Amino acid sequence: MGLRKRQYADGLKAEKKTEYFAKLRNVPSSPRKMRLVVDMIRGQEVFKALGILKFSNKEASNKVDKLLRSAIANYEQKTGRKAEANELYVKTVFVDCAPMLKRLRPAPQGRGYRIRKRSNHVTIYVDTINKENA
Repeated sequence: MGLRKRQYADGLKAEKKTEYFAKLRNVPSSPRKMRLVVDMIRGQEVFKALGILKFSNKEASNKVDKLLRSAIANYEQKTGRKAEANELYVKTVFVDCAPMLKRLRPAPQGRGYRIRKRSNHVTIYVDTINKENA
């Protein structure tokens, strides 16, 4: 690896140490359904977001709840401090498509209809609320 690439990689590693995130990969539900849940908590304070997810009727909210708790635990582990009320907020949340399972369903007259079983990846970034900027 050349010097320029190594310096760039070291810069990325240093940047990752100050970011607090969690990823959930290959969730067997469609990205569209997951985005409905994720949109409810984007930009919210983390404990308020946990309350929203707890009382949501969507099945995907259980998985996002667990993922958000993991992101909070990652923050606590990296900083060595407990997460307090009004300190952390959901900075970024995004849902990406994952590989699709393609199946065939029997159809009339010897045909086969394609079924696409979708899955997704979810990533949550949490960050501290800066009192100076607000």
